[in-house]
Amino acid sequence: MNAEPVLVERRGPTLVLTLNTPGRRNVLGLSTYPRLEALLEEAQVDPGVANIILQGADGYFCAGGDLRVLADLAAMPLAHNEAQIENLHRLVRSLRACPKPVIAAIEGGAAGAGASLAFAADMIVAAEGSHFALSYVKAGLVPDGGATAFLHRALPPQFAAEMALLATPVPVERLAAMGVVNRVTPAGKALEVALDLAAALARGAREAQTEILELLDAADREHFHGQLDRERAGMARAIGSAEAAEGIAAFHQK
Repeated sequence: MNAEPVLVERRGPTLVLTLNTPGRRNVLGLSTYPRLEALLEEAQVDPGVANIILQGADGYFCAGGDLRVLADLAAMPLAHNEAQIENLHRLVRSLRACPKPVIAAIEGGAAGAGASLAFAADMIVAAEGSHFALSYVKAGLVPDGGATAFLHRALPPQFAAEMALLATPVPVERLAAMGVVNRVTPAGKALEVALDLAAALARGAREAQTEILELLDAADREHFHGQLDRERAGMARAIGSAEAAEGIAAFHQK
């Protein structure tokens, strides 16, 4: 029997959601997207939930999309691939539209779509020695999940280009210096510090927090959704390319 793709735990008023495919660094399988989306929807209407923490099992946040699935999509029609990518984009939209604060707790690393999920959170707590990597280009692919929109908004353009074009893992300390990461913690302490941050939020004015989140998101909402559409189209085209076939095969061999 397959393990539950997302583990659910209540810590007082905080809902902790844990990506749970640790043997593969918590890659996002096809069942992960609808499960996370459903849990977010449930949390929105649960008056006992003040905020949400998203983390990964076994000391690693998320290695992104499953390259085995992407390899299988290479021969599929463009419209089919766009529909598959929209599974991730619906989840990212749900994260951005959530009326309750979402905190990403990062241990180890966040790569590819995993980095997109982390960037979609309202705040990020990350352990020392962890990293973010937009590793798409190494497999002949392009970022999706809103990654280019988040980078454009949060980082100087040259640094955003470096992350996307070179796919070099970026230490959280460097991102913290730029204001992208809210708290840097000792290794193994990301969840603990995220829970402290969540508790502080829960003691605050929750209705005002919801209004603040909506205002912040509205500031670039239309630009963001248009960017998601562009990413979906670009990623769907890249999946069927010769570069992607070569890159995914090389990734598996490594």
